[in-house]
Amino acid sequence: MNPTKPSYDKSHALVIGINQYSSASPLLYAVNDANAVADTLERNLGFESVIRLLDLDATRENIHREFLRFASDNTNIDDRLFIFFAGHGHTERTRRGDVGYLVPYDGIIDDLSSLLRWDTLTRDAELIAAKHILFIMDACYGGLAITRSLKSGASRFLKDMLQRHARQVLSAGKADELVSDSGGPRSGHSIFTGHFLDAITGAAAANGIITANGVMAYVYQHVGTDPDSTQTPHYGYLNGDGDFVFNPSVVADIDTSDAKDVDVLISIPGSEQVSQVTESSSIVEVAKSFLATPETRIKLHDLVAGLTRSVMAQTSSESFPVQGKWSESEFADRLDKYNKALDELRPVQMLLGFWGTNAHMEVIALPAKRLSERANLESGLRVWLGLRWYPVLMLLYSCGLGALASQKYANILALLHAKLPDPRQRQATTTVIQSVFGEITEIADAFKSLPGHERQYVPVSEYLFKHLQPTADDVLFVGGDYENLFDRLELLLSLECAFVEGGWGPIGRFGWKHSSRRISSSPLDAMIAEAESGGDRWPPIREGFFGGSIGNFQRTVAAYKPMIDKLSWW
Repeated sequence: MNPTKPSYDKSHALVIGINQYSSASPLLYAVNDANAVADTLERNLGFESVIRLLDLDATRENIHREFLRFASDNTNIDDRLFIFFAGHGHTERTRRGDVGYLVPYDGIIDDLSSLLRWDTLTRDAELIAAKHILFIMDACYGGLAITRSLKSGASRFLKDMLQRHARQVLSAGKADELVSDSGGPRSGHSIFTGHFLDAITGAAAANGIITANGVMAYVYQHVGTDPDSTQTPHYGYLNGDGDFVFNPSVVADIDTSDAKDVDVLISIPGSEQVSQVTESSSIVEVAKSFLATPETRIKLHDLVAGLTRSVMAQTSSESFPVQGKWSESEFADRLDKYNKALDELRPVQMLLGFWGTNAHMEVIALPAKRLSERANLESGLRVWLGLRWYPVLMLLYSCGLGALASQKYANILALLHAKLPDPRQRQATTTVIQSVFGEITEIADAFKSLPGHERQYVPVSEYLFKHLQPTADDVLFVGGDYENLFDRLELLLSLECAFVEGGWGPIGRFGWKHSSRRISSSPLDAMIAEAESGGDRWPPIREGFFGGSIGNFQRTVAAYKPMIDKLSWW
């Protein structure tokens, strides 16, 4: 996947409204709805290119042609695309589920070949380069292949949402529901579009920012509870996990050279009900059930071993050759592939950190051990060799966030000190903590090639901070505590590394916070004070960090802190 920026280059829209059909029954306000949405996009939300197809212009051929124009040369990866349809929807029942259709101007309900099948649009959307596509459908039909939607109260970083790929959809209702073509908060508009217009003009803003997830939650709640409504909107992701942002100019206000590491944490507005598609037997739910009782320890081991084998198969040397040439796009593509390979194991590792007990220490360390053993010495390009440690680092941070969220420090310590064969000495061993940080630190500058990370002092730390936040919020529901939790984890990892290595430890985000005049308190100074106050009863020491001794902690800090004090980043 090509890297993307935390902003948009261009904004495109295709807006369709049909009152008068050649064969189907007429509607009252669809054209009104389409024009109002198009006007709002142009006047208030910075859309430069808005195509309108109204009534007899909205034929099946025209709609499909205009949509596919975005797949030719009209969009690039840093663009956003908005699709709005107001008109009739139609659903066909089949043995394998519902099939949804949009009814164009020339559509005949009894002739499916004259209708526009919904999944034709979603499949064709993959031909379009734009990183964010949002479908808003003021019509009722079934067959939406929605994978999930964010939980009520979930939190996401704004810049991170803008950089991640997303295909999202919000429809006015499900199959067999009747869309109300009048009523609602705005005269002359349907209930659905009336509430949608309210949402995108500010009612759904969180911290002044209007996101697709916020709009969808707002519309879901307000349409569902509108006294004139008999419909329930349906919404979620078709694929991806970014978020379409309606007013991205907010990012420009926070992305300044004097505050480049500042971001905005957006909380998805809650609703009384959540439109969410879940799988009862999802990997996360299965892992929770196995962690809940001692009797399922073997099943948990088998689950984690199976997921680890899957990651190893997806990240083999054949898929990630170490002899290839360096390029920024290849680096970004490899990171994306690694992240996809870890999609199922990452949240399970977080759960192991949070819920694991002494009986789970072996399974906690298992994935990192197996992946570390394979990242041994051989000839190749330094950056590709170093990047092979990225999955281990990701699992280490995942486990650590879970462990610190539940204050089970022994869980992350077990992973840090897991024994590995030392590739430099036959019949010798090393540990995860002695291996992973040095390898990743050597290739840290490569992470500066990623958009948004060019000017950062600790790009690996900043990348992990953003990438792990959605999983941490989904699995642990840490909300606004995430940043403090992350800084605390990195400090413990760095100081334990310094304890093992005799003074050296990797520097994370806490480093620039320590040297910044804008930060009222240094995370490092705060941890030192906390440890001094707790002594040998300080929970990390009590559970084995620094050899279980406050004296070891003090000696480690004495060796490590001068390096941080000398930083001249600000």
